Amino acid sequence: MTTDTSKDILQKFIFDNAAVRGELVEISNAWREIQSRHVYPKAVKGLLGEMVAAAALLSANLKFNGSIVMQVFGDGPVKLLVVECDAELHLRATAKLSPGAVVPDDASVTQLLNVGGQGRFVITLDPKDKVPGQQPYQGVVPLHGEDIATVIENYMLRSEQMDTRLWLAADDNVARGLLLQKLPRNSEVEGQVAQATEEEDAETWDRALALGGTLKQDELLSVDVETLLRRLFWEETIRVFDPLHPEFHCSCSREKVGNMLKMLGKDEVDSALHDLGQLAINCDFCGKHYEFDAVDCAQLFAADLTADAIAPASDVKH
Repeated sequence: MTTDTSKDILQKFIFDNAAVRGELVEISNAWREIQSRHVYPKAVKGLLGEMVAAAALLSANLKFNGSIVMQVFGDGPVKLLVVECDAELHLRATAKLSPGAVVPDDASVTQLLNVGGQGRFVITLDPKDKVPGQQPYQGVVPLHGEDIATVIENYMLRSEQMDTRLWLAADDNVARGLLLQKLPRNSEVEGQVAQATEEEDAETWDRALALGGTLKQDELLSVDVETLLRRLFWEETIRVFDPLHPEFHCSCSREKVGNMLKMLGKDEVDSALHDLGQLAINCDFCGKHYEFDAVDCAQLFAADLTADAIAPASDVKH
């Protein structure tokens, strides 16, 4: 396996003839793009970077054309963490802090997000091409765990009934992660159906966890994916697939911002226009600036007013 070091990389692998799969991810270019839009305290930056790595790892196995959105709603100095990744591994992320929040460099997940025990972790699976009436799938769990890896593992076990282990780390330069997952018996992974017995699957899983457990954060931050894979699993028979390449991409658009304004309602938008003269909106993810004046906002609601004014033929009385 030869790694293109100019690109961020996600490497899938499976243990031969066993219902155990793994992934390693290294995100540097996209992670620096995300950081270039905001200045976050060190502890918040580390936590958001770990979520970026985790979102890429989970998105690599999406079975539909859509996005996975990971959100943490906090009751501490950090109010919100959001990471979105689609099936093509397009990533974006942002964080919101309480005004004037003071965040120690070594703050834990509890200190950042779960001071009063009201923090929540939410995963939303949002298909791109929804059928009429289809709603995104959403799972919500409490913030149980002293790190984001444990929080996600608890979610996967509780909501997806899937044994999953994560090792995550992030600094100013890179976000990396390792995922190991024990699949249901007779699962097909990348065209391979596991042939091992249930006992052999359990032994492979335990062995994989033991090997993953030797990985330290310093090593995860300093060693590239190809070396980590070889160093951790050199005694195992694994199948390695073509690498994937995560990248930063923001899906914001003027149309989506306009739809957001329409959701607020005409009265609220008109009130804001009266106070401000025009509405200026910056995308939280990429910083792109959008402006809507009174004419722009009138056009947003004009189509709805026209539609309301035209009654369907079945409602017209003669």
